[in-house]
Amino acid sequence: MNEPATSRQPQHPPASQPDPESRPLRGIERIGIPKPLFWGFVAVLIYMVGDGVEISYLTDYLTQPDGGGLAGEQATFATVTVYGVAVMVASWLSGTLSAIWGPRRVIWLGAAWWVVFEAIFLFAAIPSQNFAFIVTTYGIRGFAYPLFAFAFLVWAQTTSPTRMRGSVAGWFWFAFTGGLPTLGAGVAALAIGPLGFTLYDTLILSLVLVAAGGLLGSFAVREPSGLKPIADASVAEPRSYRRLLEGVDILWRDRRTLFGGLVRIVNTAPQYGFFAMFPFTFGSAGANEGFLSVAQIATLTATAYGANIAANLFFGVFGDYFGWRRTVTVFGCLGCAVATPLWYFTAMATESFAVAIALGCLYGVLLAGFVPLSALMPSMVQHKDKGASLAILNFGAGGAAFVGPMVVTLAYPLVGGGGVAVIFSCLYLGVAVLSTRLKDPSDPGEKRLAARAETV
Repeated sequence: MNEPATSRQPQHPPASQPDPESRPLRGIERIGIPKPLFWGFVAVLIYMVGDGVEISYLTDYLTQPDGGGLAGEQATFATVTVYGVAVMVASWLSGTLSAIWGPRRVIWLGAAWWVVFEAIFLFAAIPSQNFAFIVTTYGIRGFAYPLFAFAFLVWAQTTSPTRMRGSVAGWFWFAFTGGLPTLGAGVAALAIGPLGFTLYDTLILSLVLVAAGGLLGSFAVREPSGLKPIADASVAEPRSYRRLLEGVDILWRDRRTLFGGLVRIVNTAPQYGFFAMFPFTFGSAGANEGFLSVAQIATLTATAYGANIAANLFFGVFGDYFGWRRTVTVFGCLGCAVATPLWYFTAMATESFAVAIALGCLYGVLLAGFVPLSALMPSMVQHKDKGASLAILNFGAGGAAFVGPMVVTLAYPLVGGGGVAVIFSCLYLGVAVLSTRLKDPSDPGEKRLAARAETV
């Protein structure tokens, strides 16, 4: 006698609830952008364009009589030191607060924070020409962009299917670096040049752009889990502020997170260091007789960044096939270990702008080999620890802006530009060793190795 059909029905999952890891990708998902998060990527791009408008001229503007009226060292302190500390702290908080509040609330905070403190900076602090007031308001504003941008990265990485995470990371860094500094600097050049904006008016334009990106990111993204804490049933109090400590203790609970954070610091530290050093090596700053003009150094910087932006997309998709960890180790760590001294020594030996451009682009392309790290780190830990893992990743991104210039400051007087290039190469080799420990079964590369082992 045959069993009733109803007794067999529970054995089959409902057709309306397909496995997100196996369902076919459609539309923009085929290029690595989850459809519910599309407007978030657009929002990050617009927001970071606004944030990057000031990058090429703010320090100079703060020293002008009609600007902040600060001394040169005061302007540098305001725009680099204090602001940089705020960025580092907020980069960490973007992950831990997302674990407590949900990333969407952190995005709201980052959008409102930038607009409020930029308004105070523009309409009160700068006109006052008071050093303490300018430094305080600008430094506090530094908390804003990591909260907005990196909270969205947390949101994207924790809600995307595993097979798309490398591509998602590539699109995030495409939007982020496309805005800061590339298009941001371009908008500033267009506004100040052909459009005839004053420097002050251009800062107001940046406020408008950030407000537009902030509104888009706050209200246009409809993915439903953004308001939920990043936790699972094993976390009794997901909204407890004791979870802030998990962003620290995970460093010894799972050493892979510590290693990943160190890899992230070294990732872009040489980039920041090189661009701080080039005016004194390739250019004619100080007592050096360089072979590049100020305009050529600016062009070199923009071109290398442009190559990096395009490569971010490639390596995001490539990492989903070749493997996240393998891409970071081979192309990111080892590739940059070769490219950094090659760029410096060859450019200095030939004194050729074309050679400097070509090798700068090579470095920018290989630098994108680190993109899959944004997919790998949250995948290595349990769901309740994903926010903490991404907090360490984001902190590494902020820390790189300090480590690179610090290496130049300490080593350049002792060993010169060539010695600095060798130090950066050795740092890349060091984290190449650490990166071999960043293994997880969800990594596409590890899955393929496991599949091959089963067939043997």
